[in-house]
Order: sequence, then structure tokens, then C-alpha cells
Amino acid sequence: MTDLTGKFFWYELMTSDPQAALAFYGDVVGWTNAPFGGDLGEPYHVVSGSAGPLGGVMAIPAEAKDCGMTPWWGGYVGSADVDADAERLSAAGGKVMRAAEDIPGVGRFAVMADPGGAVFMLLKGSSPDGMDGPPPMAPGHVGWHELYAGDFDKDLAFYTAQFGWAKGDAMDMGEMGSYQLVSQTGGNDFQDMTGGIMPLPKEMPRPAWLFYFVVGDIDVAVEKVKAGGGAVLNGPMEVPGGGWIIQATDPQGAMFALVGMKGAA
Repeated sequence: MTDLTGKFFWYELMTSDPQAALAFYGDVVGWTNAPFGGDLGEPYHVVSGSAGPLGGVMAIPAEAKDCGMTPWWGGYVGSADVDADAERLSAAGGKVMRAAEDIPGVGRFAVMADPGGAVFMLLKGSSPDGMDGPPPMAPGHVGWHELYAGDFDKDLAFYTAQFGWAKGDAMDMGEMGSYQLVSQTGGNDFQDMTGGIMPLPKEMPRPAWLFYFVVGDIDVAVEKVKAGGGAVLNGPMEVPGGGWIIQATDPQGAMFALVGMKGAA
């Protein structure tokens, strides 16, 4: 099994309309889904790409909605000891947003924020079997992780020091600052890179992680986003390696991104 400690490995959409979101992403990204843990309260749907399960879709909890939460995608980072990691990350400049607690039959989790304010979750699964990560650029899975950092320098130091991520090249984006490539696997070559960190753009309302789901043909996916009631915010734009990306919002307003090729459907 893949060692998922310190790596994003599960992605979760909290939304105002789970069934509509499942239909939208099923068409755009090609996911299948299955209910899980309905006896725990609101139904939770596990979504799967070409290499198996990758995340879940659920309704925004009532207490979160009362606090003003709107639809959003969150990511879970693997942890060997959630309580110890929460304490360690807090001491390193992060913040505990929700203290560690158990999810029956799933594992133990905590909600954290990095020094700049972007939220992520820690999770240690209860199953001793664990799970394997998908191969690079597997259709339907996350092919890239992008942080719009509230404090670029502190956030970069936080993730590299606390999770052991490696730094790759940094690209100069002019007035937008530097785009720092990072690898969650520790490799330094371009093919090892799994994401990037950049200063928070003025168009973004708050620091956040953005996840890029892999599709076949980016142009086909763009048309499906529009036809399904989503909105394309940026792109398609070509990126190093020959891929194309877009940033978008789904019909309920959650921001997401896609990466794919042209003419590859």
C-alpha cells in the first residue's frame, strides 16, 4: 500500500445539492458514485475515477451552514497520528479549526488551516489495509493541487518543513508573484511535481486549495461544464507538459479545476 502520510489523498465536496452535484461531475469528469454511511445522518456518496475511490460528496452540515459555509472542495492529508500532527502543525504556525475526533467506521480527522488561512483536513483511516494512490494523471482523479496562499513565504515553509514536500522550479508570474512547484512525493524533477503554490490573487476571496480533476479532452469538458450549469472562470490555458487547464465553478458555486489534453476524448 502507498504511504499516504503527508499527502493529499481524499477530496470532499460539501454542497447545497448533493444529487445535482453528483450528476454534474458524473457528466463532466466521468465519476461513478455509491452511497456510504447513510445511518450516520446525511447520506455520503463516495465518488470513483478510473483507479477507484477518490473522495465524497455530502450536504453542508446544518451547523456549518449556520456559520455561513458555502459549497466548497476540501482535501484530506494522510496522518499517522492526527492528534499529534494537529498539535505539531499548530505549533508551526497552523491553526486547529476543528479538534480531532472519530468518524465511526472511517477514522480520525481534524480540520486545520495553514499559516495563511487555507483550510485542509488531516485523516488517519481506521482500516489497517489503507489504500493505494492512483497512477499519475489517472482519468477522474486529481492531477494537480494548487494553493492560493494567504502568506506565500510562511505557507511554503510550512508545507515543505511539516509534510516533507520538495520544492521544484519557481516560475516568475510578474505582478502576480512567483509560482512555486512542489512535490508531495519528495522528488525534485519536473515529473515528480504534484502541485504549485502561488500568492493569493486579488480575484480570490480567501486563501484556498484548488484541485484539478483529470479529463480526456479539455474542450469537450468545457462544453459539458457550460451545458451542466457550471461556469468557466479561466481557460482553457496551455501549461508545461502539453496539458490544458480551466478553473470553474459548479452549478452550486463550488470552485474546481480540470486538466486534460486537446483532441484526446
